[in-house]
Amino acid sequence: MDRRWGISVPLPELSLPEQRELIAELPDLGYTDVWSSEANGADAFTPLALAATWAPQLRLGTAIVPVYTRGPATLAMSAATLASAAPGRFALGVGTSSNVIVERWNGIPFDEPYKRVRDTVRFLGRALSGEKVTESYDTFEVKGFTAGLVADPVPPVLVAALRPGMLKLAGREADGAIINWLSPDDVRTVVPYVREGGPDKEVVARIFVMPDTDPDTARGLARRHIAAYMNVPVYRAFHEWLGRDELTPMWQAWDAGDRKAALAAIPDSVVDDLVVHGPAEHCRERVQQYVDNGVTTPAMALVAPGDPTEAVRALGLK
Repeated sequence: MDRRWGISVPLPELSLPEQRELIAELPDLGYTDVWSSEANGADAFTPLALAATWAPQLRLGTAIVPVYTRGPATLAMSAATLASAAPGRFALGVGTSSNVIVERWNGIPFDEPYKRVRDTVRFLGRALSGEKVTESYDTFEVKGFTAGLVADPVPPVLVAALRPGMLKLAGREADGAIINWLSPDDVRTVVPYVREGGPDKEVVARIFVMPDTDPDTARGLARRHIAAYMNVPVYRAFHEWLGRDELTPMWQAWDAGDRKAALAAIPDSVVDDLVVHGPAEHCRERVQQYVDNGVTTPAMALVAPGDPTEAVRALGLK
């Protein structure tokens, strides 16, 4: 596999139309990939459709689309449409998302997440190939769906995974895994579970980056992101499994309702582990550590406020 260097879209602080020139510049800066996400901002597919037009050289990926918030057939149709518009350049990343996004924001029960992802991956494998699907899965039923649009080639499907069960599923039944909120050293822990399914499985990592931001500002911003994520049950369980005991005081303060104390309890060492910051050259070297430890596709996500143009250019490989 050629060296990949990705960035998350849409880029922060710019409207979608304002991003056109910068995204068109990405290939000349050494970027190979753009990866989208879906929470409470842009949907996962529209920014990639725009990027496919603005920079046809780029590979496109979703990291991730929740398996609950679209019906199985609708998810397959969305993926097939983008894969047909950008043949051979699209990868579909799916995952559970979180109880906050699924239950609180979308009013959908967050039931049996492992089985829902497994069932969705199995359905997508058949539906994206054009097979007629009539199947009673554990978490949903499909009766007689046949895709009217089949991409050539069929896009790979990746699974967002944190702990061993989902990591193994990603390697066994999908084309690889998407990992998130971990350090370069943590990569050594999680990747072997994926590679049980084969040595060539792709591993995409969303890596939060703040280049050329002074340490106090970077750590202050990073603490707010860490507190917001690490108190969501799935991420708390992930870091408990990783053995990140340094977060215990933060969890205790959060559980007690003291948000200010929770922020203050996050040590610099954890911030520096989980969020890449400092001079751009250091940031590139730090991201390369993820690659050296088993990530095949880094997908950097800018989290500093302000116009992202200089940060995007500074993080490029050219």
